[in-house]
Amino acid sequence: QAQLVESGGGLVQAGGSLRLSCTASGRTFSSYPMGWFRQAPGKEREFVAAIKSNGWSTFYAQSVKGRFTISRDDAKNTVYLQMNSLKPEDAAIYYCAARDYYSGSYSSVRDFNFWGQGTQVTVSS
Repeated sequence: QAQLVESGGGLVQAGGSLRLSCTASGRTFSSYPMGWFRQAPGKEREFVAAIKSNGWSTFYAQSVKGRFTISRDDAKNTVYLQMNSLKPEDAAIYYCAARDYYSGSYSSVRDFNFWGQGTQVTVSS
């Protein structure tokens, strides 16, 4: 059974940085895109970033472009999200996502069929 496990969340001051990790077990997703989403209290889960299997094609939500960087290390079955210049509005539970089918869409919750349990990111002002 495939499992995604996130780590790296925590409390950080505004302007600070965090690096989230998501490690897959039970199978490899090296041939498929992976992504990050987030969900703040009372809001729907929203797209943050995605990366294709080639490792260099990336997609970002406008709100994080230039501040966040997604990357992957398929030898470690891990995808990362480097978050810099964090803002209070970035506070949310961050979820790792993966899929095992081919599609040209990357920014919707419906585009992924494997999910981690989430890691909390809190940004103090």
